[in-house]
Amino acid sequence: MKKSFKLFLFLFVSGTIFYACSSDDNDDVIVNPDPQPTEVRYSTIATIMSGNCNGCHGATPTNGAPMSLTTYDEVKEAVENRNLIGRVENGTMPPNGSLSSTQINNIKSWQANNFPQ
Repeated sequence: MKKSFKLFLFLFVSGTIFYACSSDDNDDVIVNPDPQPTEVRYSTIATIMSGNCNGCHGATPTNGAPMSLTTYDEVKEAVENRNLIGRVENGTMPPNGSLSSTQINNIKSWQANNFPQ
């Protein structure tokens, strides 16, 4: 046989073996294209309130704050009836800074999941 044919045959066989041994075995892997985030519980929301809101919205509100945001019921009521999410989204609250998009999304998720404790 000619050397070029032997080389071709060698490369063809080697390539076939390599391809067969390195095929993607992803057929049995289930990929969730839209994984659900971990449920946001009140403890996460309480941390956000404590670090950003309770300076004014403490147990005894100060600086003209109209209500306390220190308990589950108070924060839930503010989300449901006092536009808390709208105010943090538009940056009017807190007045000395803004919440991160992650913090805002956590509050929204907490509401969307019916305010888990």
